[in-house]
Amino acid sequence: MTKWVYGFGGSQTEGKRELRDLLGGKGANLADMASIGLPVPPGFTITTEVCTYYYQHKETYPSDLKTQVEKALAQLEKDLDAKFGDVKNPLLVSVRSGARVSMPGMMDTVLNLGLNDDTVKGLAERAGDERFAWDSYRRFIQMYGDVVLGVDHHDFEKILEQHKRDEQITQDTDITAQGWKSVVAGYKKLVELELGKPFPMNPVDQLWGAITAVFGSWQTARAVTYRDIHDIPHDWGTAVNVQAMVFGNMGADCATGVAFTRDPSTGENYFYGEYLVNAQGEDVVAGIRTPQSLTIKGREMEKSALLSMEETMPDVFKQLDAVRHTLEKHYRDMQD
Repeated sequence: MTKWVYGFGGSQTEGKRELRDLLGGKGANLADMASIGLPVPPGFTITTEVCTYYYQHKETYPSDLKTQVEKALAQLEKDLDAKFGDVKNPLLVSVRSGARVSMPGMMDTVLNLGLNDDTVKGLAERAGDERFAWDSYRRFIQMYGDVVLGVDHHDFEKILEQHKRDEQITQDTDITAQGWKSVVAGYKKLVELELGKPFPMNPVDQLWGAITAVFGSWQTARAVTYRDIHDIPHDWGTAVNVQAMVFGNMGADCATGVAFTRDPSTGENYFYGEYLVNAQGEDVVAGIRTPQSLTIKGREMEKSALLSMEETMPDVFKQLDAVRHTLEKHYRDMQD
């Protein structure tokens, strides 16, 4: 029997760096980082061979793939003591593509997958924060609607901007739980209007929709053209990475960001990067809010009045800085 799915993190890491061709760059490195003891949220990788099979067999999957995905998902539930689709204690995941070489034109990330009208209430109860749960739900509908269902990103943004105008607020962080409920209702109406059917509420259907979208993105015009220009074989395929969610948008003691182990412009050996409090990944690149520097040195170089993570979250910064040193020592090179 062919092994199509490899777990990483949690109680079982099956992959390694040397399996890059099979697991893709992202999947191989997630497994590698988990194996050296870094706090990688657990998950599993569906191999590049599945992508190759998918296109060689008229866009269908191997007969035993579903069983292997179910087994990997069950292991994830066990590791995190949560259940996918459970209304009281829901497990949420992210879904990302990951070819063996970094390649633009592939599917964007989908975060918070597994949320629906019922699980959002369970998430709110577990977190003790209704606003956080509904903020996560609106993010999921927008991302899934855009990258999986093909509803234009800007149409979602129009609904959000109209809500802020109506409420006379400028920042997303000022929107209340009730506000996000209203935005979610608008998003769901938009999806049904565009597609002629409701937004998918079954988490298993959501997951397979995202998996299929990753494999579909391998053959987008942009991805095909990029491979032609750079002499990348079309039969290499992409992997799919399904990973347990951690949340940067759970309040003022949570954050998201991007980092380099050194200054990428000069190579100078200091922690280079930026973060946003109470946010999720796409907020950093969206340009709506100004990110803050990770270090005091970075803040001084940017002449920024915004405090660095080193100042506002010293304990968290120390943990992150330790990860930086571990990564450089392991890979013997600068990392981003």
